[in-house]
Amino acid sequence: MALILRRSRNAPRGRYTPNLWPVWLVAPLALVVVGALSFGLYHGVYALLSDASAGQTPRKPVNINDVIKTTATVLTLIGAVLAGLYAYRKQLLAEGDARRADASQLADRYTTAAEQLGDDQAAVRLAGVYALARLADDWEEQRQVCIDVLCAYLRMPYEPDPTAPEHRAGEREVRHTIIRVIRDHLQTPDASTAWCRHRLDFTGAVFDSVNFSASHFQGTVTFDGATFSGAEVDFNGATFSGRLVRFDGATFSGAEVTFERATFSGGGQVRFDGAMFSGRTVRFERTTFSGGGQVYFARAMFSGGQVYFTDATFSGGQVRFDGATFSSGQVYFARAMFSGAEVEFTGAMFSGAEVYFTDATFSSGGVYFDSATFSSGEVHFARATFSGGGVQFFGAMFSGAEVYFIGATFSSGQVYFARAMFSSGEVHFARATFSGGTITFVGSTLRGGTVTFVGATFSGTAFDWGPLPVPAGA
Repeated sequence: MALILRRSRNAPRGRYTPNLWPVWLVAPLALVVVGALSFGLYHGVYALLSDASAGQTPRKPVNINDVIKTTATVLTLIGAVLAGLYAYRKQLLAEGDARRADASQLADRYTTAAEQLGDDQAAVRLAGVYALARLADDWEEQRQVCIDVLCAYLRMPYEPDPTAPEHRAGEREVRHTIIRVIRDHLQTPDASTAWCRHRLDFTGAVFDSVNFSASHFQGTVTFDGATFSGAEVDFNGATFSGRLVRFDGATFSGAEVTFERATFSGGGQVRFDGAMFSGRTVRFERTTFSGGGQVYFARAMFSGGQVYFTDATFSGGQVRFDGATFSSGQVYFARAMFSGAEVEFTGAMFSGAEVYFTDATFSSGGVYFDSATFSSGEVHFARATFSGGGVQFFGAMFSGAEVYFIGATFSSGQVYFARAMFSSGEVHFARATFSGGTITFVGSTLRGGTVTFVGATFSGTAFDWGPLPVPAGA
């Protein structure tokens, strides 16, 4: 019996079927239990009444009717409890039936929506988009599946040029509707139907416009290998908290990407590793990086584009251009504020590009150009303020490039050109003010380059000039 009961309890059932014992086992077991309980109650009550009458003088015999009434009363209470349990069992079964019916209906809706997305008519595909979005709201258990289907549609081959033979009529509107639906579900992270914590995969997709402004990203978003041509990619005012947005290997040709006023906190990351920028801009103006927020452009290639971090605030985050190539274009950090943050151009190559830290403030953290190569181009720190932060060109190579610290202020910051090589090019500290901090050129090599301190002021600064002539006033 124990083995049969165990097998029955462990038997496979429907997803919403309660784990109940079969009736053919419960009925005889209930009769046995009731009989044993009645027998035990009768003799128990009889013994209690007998003990009570034993202490009386003269002793009264036990009234059998009292025993029967007491036993019946207790059995009635037990019966009421069992009736309640039976009603609860019926309720569980009814709820299971209702849930199975709901699941079946939701599955039918999913099948219908998926079929609509594959239709040749754009109007039918649009209906499928809205149907699938509504289904995701109603079906929390399979919400990620519905989101995956919408993202997969965007990953399908797409020809945005209406004159091309591969172009599908109405396809642009369908794709823009999917993006709009996704964005609408990323606006309110506390909503029960929010998609903020879900995965969004746009790997290899082709975009002619993307708008995720004011969205909240708490899950992983992937644009690896995506192509942005003639479009705007808008993350204006978006919030990235603790998760990852990737554009690894993406191509931006004529597209503008904006993260203006975005917030990166809690370790949130945006990665452009190996991305290619030709002709347009990436904007991080007035963006806030706090709590370890990071942006990576490792091995990215810039040919004619611009990257703006103007007025950005860095408190504990990182921006890394390790191994990036700048064949032309500009990177702007004008008026940016760095407190505990780092900007790294380690191993980067500059040939004709310009990097601006004009009026930037470094209270801690720093900018690193270690092992970078400057064959031409310019790096500007005009009027920058260093009070605890630093700039490091350890092992950098200068052949035709120019670095300007004109009017910069060093109250306790550090400037390192250790082991740098100057075969040509210029480094200017004109009108810079040094009141503390450290400047070192130890181990550097000067072969035709120029380092000038015209009009610079020195007080309390530690120097190691290496092969350079000591400037007047130092």
